[in-house]
Amino acid sequence: MTLENENHTTEELEVWRLLFERQSSLLHHTACQTFLEGLTALDFQPDAIPHLKSINAKLRDMTGWSLTVVPGIVEDAIFFEMLSRKTFPVTGWLRSKKQLQYIEEPDMFHDVFGHVPMLTDKQFCGFLEGLSRIALAYPNNTFVIERLVRMYWFTVEFGLVRESDNVKICGAGILSSIGETLYCLSGKPPVVEFDLHTVFEMPFRKDRFQDRYVLINDFEQLFRSVNQMEETLLRLQRQIQLQVLSWSC
Repeated sequence: MTLENENHTTEELEVWRLLFERQSSLLHHTACQTFLEGLTALDFQPDAIPHLKSINAKLRDMTGWSLTVVPGIVEDAIFFEMLSRKTFPVTGWLRSKKQLQYIEEPDMFHDVFGHVPMLTDKQFCGFLEGLSRIALAYPNNTFVIERLVRMYWFTVEFGLVRESDNVKICGAGILSSIGETLYCLSGKPPVVEFDLHTVFEMPFRKDRFQDRYVLINDFEQLFRSVNQMEETLLRLQRQIQLQVLSWSC
């Protein structure tokens, strides 16, 4: 099953509905306004799996972006190259009813429900384009690429944003997960203010809830951070190189 056809099975439609209704009941008061407005603008509904053509037509009108269906997780180099073309990769498979609570890798619900509404915001998209520009400028610099991935992880996938002194969810990995939605706002995990150095040095895990989350002030802060990102990365890399050099002397 993919987003490119409309012949969905009864189970696929039921899984989409169950996930959609479960998340929507939580997110109407925990998700950021940008996500909620994007969900409405795209007209996503619990009783219908969105069609690729319809999504792309709406996204192109709003931000110039579009989706491309891929078979699974793409390599970092390919991923950033796609972002540079304002193309977001999404998987075409949907979890089964047995996988409602947990999946090992992103499925269509995560990609479409979690990510796509955020692609209706121009500043958020500008941030993605900025990450891709830096990544394409340093394709063989593992240090830079690894830290750009961390930046993406703690903002686009698992980010939080401040709205009227309240903490709201903007990361797709949280928006598409009932468990992480409840956990990240429970007061148990630390929440740190967005800072380039902090995020670049934060390791992450893919097999459990995050140890801590990053809070941005707004999407303008995220967008403007790209201007200092390249310089910060190279300075940080140089500092580490000098440290290693001093240890070897």
